[in-house]
Amino acid sequence: MTATIIDGKELSKTKRSELAKEVEQIKAKGLLPKLVVILVGDNPASLSYIRGKQKASEEIGVGFKLENFPESFTEKELLDVIEHYNNNDEYHGILVQLPLPAHINETAVVEKISPLKDVDGFHPINIGRMMTGQETFLPCTPAGIVEMIKSVGVEMTGKNVVVVGRSNIVGKPVGQLLLNEHATVTYCHSKTKDLSAFTKEADILVAAVGRANFIKGEDIKPGAVVIDVGVNRLETGKLCGDVVFDEAKEVASYLTPVPGGVGPMTITMLAHNTVQSAKQFLSTK
Repeated sequence: MTATIIDGKELSKTKRSELAKEVEQIKAKGLLPKLVVILVGDNPASLSYIRGKQKASEEIGVGFKLENFPESFTEKELLDVIEHYNNNDEYHGILVQLPLPAHINETAVVEKISPLKDVDGFHPINIGRMMTGQETFLPCTPAGIVEMIKSVGVEMTGKNVVVVGRSNIVGKPVGQLLLNEHATVTYCHSKTKDLSAFTKEADILVAAVGRANFIKGEDIKPGAVVIDVGVNRLETGKLCGDVVFDEAKEVASYLTPVPGGVGPMTITMLAHNTVQSAKQFLSTK
């Protein structure tokens, strides 16, 4: 068996084309969807992620603004900036790029963003709505993962899903979204005993532990769908996932690559959330 690769770049192209059509319809009604990204400091990785978000926004016709403040920017100053954009009807999405400098409380920042403009899907109100199956802004990486699984026609109802990782950004919410799709979900993590015993039973395996080549081919159930969320840089400078790709592709039925898998879909789902926010804003006018 050789796994079929789920190409996040190609799926993103399709999704972005659809979003561009939605944006044209919104513009025809007199509204330009706009996203503001707020960055404190000059973290190179953060700047790279932001460039990807800007490119996606420009591709679909969404207005994009970067607010870049110095590392010394205070928490109060940042909260004031967020409040300004909360009250600015010209902008429909607000994203504060994480991580933040150590002197700024990330929780306070996330909770300051209006749930109506929280296109990252991290506000506790939106997380609560997701948990209870209500319509809301979904966290971008987990939502992208579900889209990738659906794109290859895999039925999730009744499937055994194992999520390796329990972060608030990926692990916990992706498990909940798959539960909402009627899968049976098991969470595993770095302290799980006999992890392989769980992963070998997974019809769908989501690796989001952040450890290079952590999941081996022998840990995967033959025919499983394997979603590799990890992005790890080796000493050689090469990027790799949490899954040993060359081994997994000989066992899995479907497999996401790193890079070019989940990453592009994360950015695309951010664009999706921004467009949906603009549509909601338009419906209230």
